[in-house]
Amino acid sequence: MEPDLFTAAAEDRQEKEPAGRPLAVRMRPRDLDEVVGQGHLLRPGSPLRRLVGERGAGPAGPSSVILWGPPGTGKTTLAHVVSRAADKRFVELSAITAGVKEVRAVIDGARRATGAHGKDTVLFLDEIHRFTKAQQDSLLPAVENRWVTLIAATTENPYFSVISPLLSRSLLLTLEPLTDEDIRGLLRRAVADERGLGGAVVLPEDTEAHLLRLAGGDARRALTALEAAAGATLDQGGTEIRLATLEETVNRAAVTYDRDGDQHYDVSSALIKSIRGSDADAALHYLARMIEAGEDPRFIARRLMISASEDIGLADPTALPTAVAAAQAVAMIGYPEARIVLGQAVLALALAPKSNAAYLAVDAALADVRAGLAGPVPAHLRDSHYRGARKLGHGEGYRYPHDLPGGIAAQQYAPDTVHGKRYYHPTGRGAEARYAEVVQRVRERLAAEGREGRE
Repeated sequence: MEPDLFTAAAEDRQEKEPAGRPLAVRMRPRDLDEVVGQGHLLRPGSPLRRLVGERGAGPAGPSSVILWGPPGTGKTTLAHVVSRAADKRFVELSAITAGVKEVRAVIDGARRATGAHGKDTVLFLDEIHRFTKAQQDSLLPAVENRWVTLIAATTENPYFSVISPLLSRSLLLTLEPLTDEDIRGLLRRAVADERGLGGAVVLPEDTEAHLLRLAGGDARRALTALEAAAGATLDQGGTEIRLATLEETVNRAAVTYDRDGDQHYDVSSALIKSIRGSDADAALHYLARMIEAGEDPRFIARRLMISASEDIGLADPTALPTAVAAAQAVAMIGYPEARIVLGQAVLALALAPKSNAAYLAVDAALADVRAGLAGPVPAHLRDSHYRGARKLGHGEGYRYPHDLPGGIAAQQYAPDTVHGKRYYHPTGRGAEARYAEVVQRVRERLAAEGREGRE
């Protein structure tokens, strides 16, 4: 038998809601105004508000919608709210367990309900990306003829996972990850609301902060953890959900880390200093703390790119490309897989030979420029590709290195104010040892220009 939910009035459902149902289910919004986050989809006159037939929202909305977003952002919730607000039959299927047979049964039931009772049907199909092309094809007649209002949910890009004919007949709505403030409001409502915990427990600030870290933008995860911790607290005869109780309940220790406070800078500083000190294990520890606290992986990747140049430089020329590749990867995939990429990059940088010569070199050059040592560019190096440049002597006497043995032209390159100054002092570590030999050889060859000029 097909599931048929939420067909009574909202207030009757609230009274009949079994207390034993999961907190995340009990706290599902009853209307669009209770939905947390997704403000871009809920503004006045939006397709969702038109779909539920809100007064003043304009003409009826589209017959079918595809909701695309991360887990726990409210896809199922929005489908339930639509069915409630429009007082329609609500049938829920999961693409994990359902097939063409189940889909056809729902469509046949929808046509009978429409004919016998004039009641439209909302078909919520979760994880539609798991349906094969043939299974998705079976939905087309119902969508085309509006036998059902299809609301499909997916965590994968629908342009790759949903067939084009179905996509073109549906409105695609993208859900955004919930913010910490969104989750915070949801937790506080669940603690106070009679549908939730009804004020039976108190949620201290430190416990709430850890719940936010555990949630990672997933409302369902936050409410599940809250329910478990509240149950343990009440079983122990208490009312205040202590941090230790939450940790024990979810088996996940709280990380002392404030993404907006001192800990943010202390832990990220410790990560970089551990890499600089070549302690791979300590670096991994601080990386894990940042990941567990929900730190933006792009922030971590940016710090690694800086470290690759500041602390490693030419001692291992592959360090910067490794860090850049990691940054590009985490921007594309995000958590949880981004932790693997970041871990590899941290290990590569921590174990690489170290040199800050490049960092010191550019700062030394900047110091001279800021001190006013920025004399005229030597005439033979000036641009000579415009009319009249030759008459000014620009480019005259310039020696083209590629025409000379060894590809090095002994001539003055720096302005007179800094001619002969040495900014780069390579170390003998790693690949920079080879660069040190090259730098010494080139400098000796260039110095010959000065001697030849004096002779």
